Amino acid sequence: MPALIAATWFPSLANWLEALPVRILDWLFALLPQAAWLRWLVVALLAIVLILAFYGLFFAMITVTERKVLGRFQNRPGPNRTGPCGLMQPFADAIKAICKEDIVPSAADKILHFLAPCLAVFFGLLTLAIIPGGRHFTALNLDAGLLYFFAAGAASELAIFMAGWSSHNKYSLIAAMRALAQLISFELPLLLVTVPVVMVAGTLSLPGIIAHQSSWTLGGIIPNWHVLTPWGFFGFLVFFIAALAETNRCPFDLPEGESEIIAGHLTEYSGFKYALFFMGEYFGMLALSGLGVTLFFGGWNAPCEFLQFIPSYLWFTLKLFLMMFMFIWIRATLLRLRIDQLMRFAWKLLVPMALINLVVVAFWLRTSDWTGLLQIARWTIALSLEIVPFVLIARHMGKGLGPRKYRYAQ
Repeated sequence: MPALIAATWFPSLANWLEALPVRILDWLFALLPQAAWLRWLVVALLAIVLILAFYGLFFAMITVTERKVLGRFQNRPGPNRTGPCGLMQPFADAIKAICKEDIVPSAADKILHFLAPCLAVFFGLLTLAIIPGGRHFTALNLDAGLLYFFAAGAASELAIFMAGWSSHNKYSLIAAMRALAQLISFELPLLLVTVPVVMVAGTLSLPGIIAHQSSWTLGGIIPNWHVLTPWGFFGFLVFFIAALAETNRCPFDLPEGESEIIAGHLTEYSGFKYALFFMGEYFGMLALSGLGVTLFFGGWNAPCEFLQFIPSYLWFTLKLFLMMFMFIWIRATLLRLRIDQLMRFAWKLLVPMALINLVVVAFWLRTSDWTGLLQIARWTIALSLEIVPFVLIARHMGKGLGPRKYRYAQ
């Protein structure tokens, strides 16, 4: 009897929770006049409020989570004074940033100096609008959503250059130019590894890419996610490494290398403007993490078919958190690279591997009808096409990277 009750009660509750956003929207429409423009305005405002509320709260919680996780990695407690378990620390930091004095250099371009941090947050929110957070949680559903994502994301480079140029500081300008070189270099492999996903899914729409991964094998246990293929696994590795560099995260946090160029393009920023850049960086991390979940990990789909009763937006949130945790883990583990190592890594390893991945996915699509022993051969050939070039390129890059010799002037 309990099993029968659970079998009937859980699916009904799951369907009710899944359709809750639609029910709320229908309830609001019933209270409003039938004017089309008014409904469009209500939907737009609701989407804006949900994006700001969800990702703003997620940003606050991920900052305190990062500080506590880094504390555990470094054998210290982390924030534990403000609120229960230190959970109110991000809100205290926000109040402190607002109350701090805003110092602007006298020779700076005041307008650009003010606009740069605002644009950093603005472009981050534009990219978040396209991320499908659930079956009924897609704020902006475009047929060419992937193109929109990269177009809006690339505009964040403008904010960094504006910050360096407007500060009228040579360190800020040098750091901004170095940051642009880094972002442009890693944006190419980031773009290239998304092409195989488009080739396989046959669409540029992000919900369409998720729909292509909405099936399971072996009786509903193994999901047909792109990451569980040879080209998808290596493509995700390239994507994740490039995402680390695009968001200035360790070990690619050279634009803010305080041991080399003070604080980079943020040298002349203080108070809430500095906090806005910080927020824009985390919004970029959230956007790229959401895109990685969408392209390679099935988006809002459950990992097993029998777990579909859990609402899709909860699965997406869990995957998004795990992706962000990987960013934190890398920061706590690796050291910063030199700028020459960073550029060599992008152009001599990631770009060739992304191009090779295009060849592998073309082979994968060509042999989609292979079965039985041919399927094993298909996997073997695809893995060989990925691993062998990687080993050869890595061995070539490793030549001449022995201990550095320092010579002093006589």
